[in-house]
Order: sequence, then C-alpha cells, then structure tokens
Amino acid sequence: MKRILLPAGGAILATGLLAAGLAGTAQAQGDVATDALAKTEAQAAEVVDFWTKSNNAALTQAVAFNPDSLEVKKIKSGGGYSADTKPGSALPIGEEKKVAVKTQNVNLPKTIGKVFFEGRDGKLYWCSGTSIQSQYRNLVATAGHCVYDMAANNEVVSRWVFVPGYYQGKTPFGLYVGKQAFTHYDLDVYEDFDRDYAFVTVYNGIGGPNAGAPKQVSKADFDKFGGQKFTKDIAISEAEYTKCKDLNGGETPDCWAKPSTIQDTVGPDYPNAVKVLKEVSAEDYAKAPEGKVNGGKATGATYTEYVTESQYKGYTGPGYRKIDDKGNFTITHYFVKYWVKETAKVEYLRTEFYIVDGSLKDVGRLGDNVGGQGVAWNQPAGAVVRTFGYPAGPHPDGNKPYTGVTPKWCYGKTESKVLQIPAKKVEEHQSLRCPVTAGYDGGPWLAKYSNAKRLGYVTGVTSLIVDTDSNGRYDKITSPIFDGETAAIYKAAAAVWSGKLVK
Repeated sequence: MKRILLPAGGAILATGLLAAGLAGTAQAQGDVATDALAKTEAQAAEVVDFWTKSNNAALTQAVAFNPDSLEVKKIKSGGGYSADTKPGSALPIGEEKKVAVKTQNVNLPKTIGKVFFEGRDGKLYWCSGTSIQSQYRNLVATAGHCVYDMAANNEVVSRWVFVPGYYQGKTPFGLYVGKQAFTHYDLDVYEDFDRDYAFVTVYNGIGGPNAGAPKQVSKADFDKFGGQKFTKDIAISEAEYTKCKDLNGGETPDCWAKPSTIQDTVGPDYPNAVKVLKEVSAEDYAKAPEGKVNGGKATGATYTEYVTESQYKGYTGPGYRKIDDKGNFTITHYFVKYWVKETAKVEYLRTEFYIVDGSLKDVGRLGDNVGGQGVAWNQPAGAVVRTFGYPAGPHPDGNKPYTGVTPKWCYGKTESKVLQIPAKKVEEHQSLRCPVTAGYDGGPWLAKYSNAKRLGYVTGVTSLIVDTDSNGRYDKITSPIFDGETAAIYKAAAAVWSGKLVK
C-alpha cells in the first residue's frame, strides 16, 4: 500500500500540563543549532522592501510550500511515547500570574499567521506559524522545514517574515522580519524530521492596518506632500456644486464645473458637423473607403512609432505591432475620420486629494500586539488538542478543497502510539486525524485552549501530512514530540533580544 506524506505545519500536544515556568531538565548546549536570517538592520530593511513594495504584491504571489522531495511512501506504527525528562511548560503571554481555564472552542487565536519566505529555488512560499511566549515577546514557532530548505543542503531560506492575521495582502498587525532561527542540531545537520521544528526571533513589526494605504487630506497638505499622491474626481449634483461654491465664496479646488460635449455621429453635410479622428485597428481601417466620404466616415491618418521592447510587449491598444527588418519594435496607429454633431453639457465635480505615505513605521513587539501561546514539553499522548493553519495545496488525487485565504482548524485526540517514517528518519511522531493539505505547515497544536482568551500551550508543530489509507486524500497530520531537548532549544531562543528596525 502506498503512503504519501508532505510537510504541513502544526503541533502535537497533550494534557497534564504542569506548573508554569521553564521547569524541566535542559539538554546539552550542543543540541542547539542557530542560524542568522536577517542578521543586520540593512538586510532586514531589504526584506521589508521586497515584501511590501507595490502594495505587498509579493505576499499575494507566494504559494503554499509543498515540495515533492518531502513526500515519502512507507510509514508504520510504533510503541508508546516515553518522556526523556519531567513535563514542563511556559505560560502564554498575559497568563504569567493567572490560572489557565479548561475550556475548548473554535475561536481562532490572534497569534497565528503565515510565514513567508523565498526558497533556495528562488520561488516564494508560505507556511503557517504562531507567536509564542518569550522574554522579549519576539518569538515565532513553526516547522523546521519552513526555515531550513531540505532540498538545498538544508540551508536557511531567504527573506523570512511572519505576518499574524494575514489576509489577502493585508498585514493587520504588521510584518515581522526573522532575525535568528533556532532548531535542533539533528535537523540542521542530518535532516532528522523527529526535530522538524524551529523557533525564530523577529524584529519589531513594520506597518500595521493602514500601512501603505491612501489617506485623504486637504488640498494644502496634498500640495506640501513630496511622496506618492493622487486625486480623485467625484461627480456631484448641480445643487451640491452651488452649495460648495457659496460656502467657499466661489469655485475652489474641491468643487468645480467642467464643460463638456455629447457627440453623435452624422454625415459630413450635416449643418455645423465637426470632423474628428478615431483610432481603429488595421482591419477596420482597411474596411473604410479610401479618400472619400461614405456613410459619414473615410480613411484618415496613419503613423508609426518606435518603442522599447517592454512597451512593445505591454501594448494592448488597437495599433498594429511589428518588429521591422532592422529589429526595431514598432506600433502603427490607424485613424478613421468621423463627422459628428455636438451638444453642450456641464459636469459638476468634487476633487478629493490623497497621499500614500510609504515610510516605515514601527508597530512594536510581536507579543505585545497579538499575544503569545504558551509552550509545553514531555506531555503524555492521547490528549484532546486543537490545531490551526492555512491549508491550500491539493490532495494527491488533485482535489483542492482549501484556498489558504483563511485559517482552518482540527480537533481531536492525538493517537496513543507514535508514528514511524524511516525515509525521513522519523522514529517518534505523534499524529492526529485531520484532512488538511499543504500550507498547514508550522501551525500550532494547542493544549488546554481557552475559549475566552484564545490561548493555550504549543507542544509541537505539524511536520507531515499523510494519506494513510491510500485513497488519494490526506487524512492525518504528524508532529515532532516536544521533549527536554526541545525545551533547551526553546529556552535558548526565548532569551534572545532582536530589536527594532525603525528608530
């Protein structure tokens, strides 16, 4: 039987969370692998410019990460999971001095979002991720394969950013550039998927709900602004125009009258007929009678212009494009004569003035803006959990039920026996029934999720998506188990400061 898996993005969790804090025995420092993403502020500024220019166009071009190289065929069930140290946890942000509430719900956590990056192949991708507790409120948890490119000698990806609450190019809480990635040595060096998780420190956020959005201003402020700006003319009634004019003691830039005409086609002998030229296609030009009037029209002028290659390829008008014998890019325009009668008309308009402030704005620390989930390790299997992420990829049979536009969730008990996947060096993965697809990668699995507070404990991140019954549909997600070694890596990342990009 064929078993298909691909990276997704969530986390395995369990019950029995113990006392808050960073309790638990840390492993040797040699387990911690760390790599720079945007080490300097100059590098981070380039990342911000890349993702935010042209109204965040690059964010909308990214696709769900779904590399074929991470598909495997053979899985098997192992025994029960044995903790390597005592259970431990870190409370969610805002809950450091409170008791967690034992409620379940489907409210989406504010902490989740999309992780965007450029793969080593130069293509743009996204996974899922979440903000988590840390000393400087600047830490994101996601899947290791959403930071380390397994298909390219396990090098870190480029231009890594986190956007909580992402929706169709919008960054409602800001865009957070990754500064430093922390993972397990075995993933960084040996591509061991038992350690397919990463904790990434991020700089303070850039932008916010209205970053790069046009802002309506007065004419005076419009004239003073030196950046990108534009006007918009709005049609108003004659009564509105008169009121505006009276209020301002005459016509102003805000409201004005525009004389115009209405044209109706007539013959050339019509009293006071006016001759006009209209550009048409080469085919319509050829149909018009040459040199004499017939039904009110006749052939008119033609002219050929020389353009650049980009202008040539981007032209969509009626003119005829041609590359001449010398390799020049040309567009020939054809005009037909028309005779029209004109009727006077007056339009009344109000002008609105807009500016687009493209300057970078610091919106503060990630955890201050969206909060952060708690983290727990060495939790028992078989617990009720809730997972979140942005699925978008197709099932093996080609069916594509998700768009990736909004986050989805799964709910249930983790399976009591671990999953083994030899091709990915997986000896102990926990799993959960969940029919999602690629793009769910890195999203959190949360234990003890609070209904009112939308907070819980991350005890893993989704690593693989599995078709366990070979019916062409994914039906299960897997996660590395957060243990004592994971705790050591998390604590190392949680104590690192990152700073801000805009002073």
